[in-house]
Amino acid sequence: MAYVDRSEIDPSIDAEEPLGSVGDFFALLKPRVMSLVIFTALTGMVMAPAGVHPIIAVAALIAIAVGAGASGALNMWYDADIDKVMRRTRGRPVAAGRMAPGDALAFGAMLSVASVTFLGLATNWLAAGLLAFTIFFYAVVYTMWLKRWTPQNIVIGGAAGALPPVIGWAAVTGTVSLESLVLFAIIFLWTPPHFWALSLYKTEDYRRAGVPMLPVVAGAAATRRQILAYSVVMALAAMAPFVLGFAGIAYAVIAGVSGIAFVGLALRVYRSEANPAGERTARDLFAFSILYLFVLFAVLLVEALGFGGGLA
Repeated sequence: MAYVDRSEIDPSIDAEEPLGSVGDFFALLKPRVMSLVIFTALTGMVMAPAGVHPIIAVAALIAIAVGAGASGALNMWYDADIDKVMRRTRGRPVAAGRMAPGDALAFGAMLSVASVTFLGLATNWLAAGLLAFTIFFYAVVYTMWLKRWTPQNIVIGGAAGALPPVIGWAAVTGTVSLESLVLFAIIFLWTPPHFWALSLYKTEDYRRAGVPMLPVVAGAAATRRQILAYSVVMALAAMAPFVLGFAGIAYAVIAGVSGIAFVGLALRVYRSEANPAGERTARDLFAFSILYLFVLFAVLLVEALGFGGGLA
């Protein structure tokens, strides 16, 4: 761990306070989450009926990505006490002591303001307002309140992760449409089975940290039932783009087949027990859920490009 004599810069700062490396600052952005945000936002932009100049599109995606990174930094700042206890997160920069909490807070706040301002200037203020709301909802409503208060934290908090395609659509058109809200609904309904599958094999982590995830509060059996119920509703909602006429037959086939596979895995989780085999089943669903969402939006993106929408 590298330390800098920061008292030479500011005498009020402890000389032994960790500054953090470039890699630590990058880790604050939660790059894996950011990649999904960029991809779903891009899909929303390309599916929008109005064309957008490629340079404006790139600028908008950068702003949305930076906004997502700001949310991650603020989350790691506030959740450092929880992250220290959980094996999955204890290596994060603030939790591991490689970075001072104040630096993470300042970094996240700076990126929040910069991303919202840049998106507003590059596109329009509706898109910027939606990005600002997303950052606020994730960092304040979810991280500071829902996560520590209710087992429905993921359900309600999932709204933040579901908004990028709406922001992308708004960046191009200056409006929010039924199509963009359908994309929102798919991600929103996908979030609970995705994260509850993770929580089934990380239950002790959450219990040790005092986070009221559903398996901790209601038990594994209730969580498995909820996973199955949400998976069925999500798979049905995923057919909406085809039913409403803004996705083609290729999407319908892939969404149908992958939706059946998703529900099939959820059914296996529902029938499993709290043992190593059951944990493997939950891991399989968690891994498949990531692939599932990527494939759905990839097909929507390819179809939109093929139909002549998106970039001008």
